[in-house]
This record gives sequence, structure tokens and C-alpha cells, in this order.
Amino acid sequence: SEGQPIARKIIIDTDPGQDDAVAILLALASPEIEVLGLSVVAGNVPLHHTQRNARMICELAGRPDLPVHAGCDAPLQRKLITAEHVHGKTGLDGVTLPEPAMPLAPGHAVDFLIETLRREKPGSVTLVPIGPLTNIATAFRRAPDIVPRVQEIVLMGGAYFEVGNITPTAEFNIHVDPEAAKIVCASGAPLTVMPLDVTHRALTSRAWVEGMRAMGRIGQAVASWTDFFERYDREKYGSQGAPLHDPCTIAWLLKPELFTGRYINVEIETQGEYTLGMTVADWWRVSGRTPNATFIRDVDADAFFALLTERIGDLDRRSG
Repeated sequence: SEGQPIARKIIIDTDPGQDDAVAILLALASPEIEVLGLSVVAGNVPLHHTQRNARMICELAGRPDLPVHAGCDAPLQRKLITAEHVHGKTGLDGVTLPEPAMPLAPGHAVDFLIETLRREKPGSVTLVPIGPLTNIATAFRRAPDIVPRVQEIVLMGGAYFEVGNITPTAEFNIHVDPEAAKIVCASGAPLTVMPLDVTHRALTSRAWVEGMRAMGRIGQAVASWTDFFERYDREKYGSQGAPLHDPCTIAWLLKPELFTGRYINVEIETQGEYTLGMTVADWWRVSGRTPNATFIRDVDADAFFALLTERIGDLDRRSG
């Protein structure tokens, strides 16, 4: 309608994952965002689980119409490393959701990315990768003409001060496919990075989880997923709650003012003996290399969780 701002078009590239699920729900709950589809990649668990999980999440949100495209089932040149120890054997352990009735959309996720970016107006589609970057890098390699058409890439991955969560020096999404991450970082597309540094400042609290549980079906699913991966994070980090990594990307699109960071150079280590997949973030600007990414360092956690509560509540009421 007249006077309504145009919704920002995004494609979420994902390997769901409980925190991926919350990110997808946040996007689908937000009228400022138009999700054009999901491109699914292997990561947290193998592709046969991630594509099924993506469809279950769409159905939970009342969006069986959303195209979900299965993509790459292995990194560009390495064996797949998965994270069942965090996310459970299906990747979405916690609440039991019904088998998805919606089919996968026809066509490979990489073709979907290429065709969508060629079809839509240049600079009108934002890519939101919240898993390994294999699909995005493959699309960029196969169709370099799409890179300048990307409005922005907002990815969850990497770390600087927090360093690693899968190895001492590397964050999981980048470590799984460092070659793909290197291609994306070097692509020249506008890049915003949500590393562990920021996501570890957005820890769930018992009060927030119980507030989710008191909502409808969707809030209860979020509470159940959080309970599941909180157990792992509390044991590992000795923290009060679990970091909600992936929803930080969507929150940035909705309310960038909640975040602070710096425009710096970010490179990916693909050779190191101990540092494979490390995000080399030049926070102190000592390398002389040209900045290529807005690297986020902090978030207003209270406002972030308030936003999640409000939007998941809206979605619950709409799909109730």
C-alpha cells in the first residue's frame, strides 16, 4: 500500500540447525523482509537432514509456499565436517515436528541463486548465509556476473577475539569450507560479518526461554530447541545460556542500530597447520590491506531478545 516501505528481498542460505531455525522464523515474521526462498547446504548435519529441516521450519511458520532448494552436499574441496554433537542427530533435535508435506523446489540451490540474482533488479537482493559458504561460492564461481548484482551479504561466521568454537582458531561455518569463505570474502560484494564475538554477547536467559514457552506453537518450538543446544553450550563455555548465532544476521537487517562494528579487512586462512579456517580480521588495521567487510563486535542483547520475542509472538498469533 502507499507509504509502505518496500520490503528488503533476501535469500537465506542455511544448514538448519536450531539457531538457523530461529533466524528463518525471525525473517518470516518480519514485514520489512521478503524471503525469496531458502538455499540449503550441508553443514550442521548432512544435506538430507538440512533440506528436510528447512521445509519443517517453513511449515511451522505457515509458509509451505516458500521455495526451498537443496544445494551442495559437500565443501568445495574437503570432506564434510558436521556438528551433531551440538545440534543432535537430525540437526533440529528438541521439539518433534511433523514430517514436511511441502516438496523441495525443483532445481539446485546454486541455480536458484544465479537465476534469482539475474532476474531481480541489480542491488535489490541480499544474501544471508548462516551455514558454510559452499552454495554462495559455487554460484559466484559459476556466474561471476551475479556478484555486482548483490545488494549485501550478511553472514554468520568467523571470530576474532573469541577465536574458535570447532578448532582453537576457527569458527564452524568458516572451518567447514574455508575455500568457499575465501571466495566470498574476496568477491567484492558488500559484506557484513556476524562473528562469535557478537553472537556470544547474545546469550539466552532462562526467563526469555520460559517466555517463549508460554507462547503458542512456534514459541514452544523455539524454547525446546534452545533447551537442547543450551545444554551443550553451558557445558562447553560455562555460560548462563546459549548464543543465538544466526538470528543476529536477520536482526542486523531489521535494526542495524543494535550493533556496533568496524569496516576492516577480513581474510580466510586456507593453508595453516593449526589455523585452517581462521578468520583473519584486521581489527586494529595493521595489515595495510584494503577493508572489505563490516565486522560486528557488539550487540544490545536486551533489545535483540525483545525484538525476537515481539516477532515470534506476532508469527504465533498469525499462524495460530
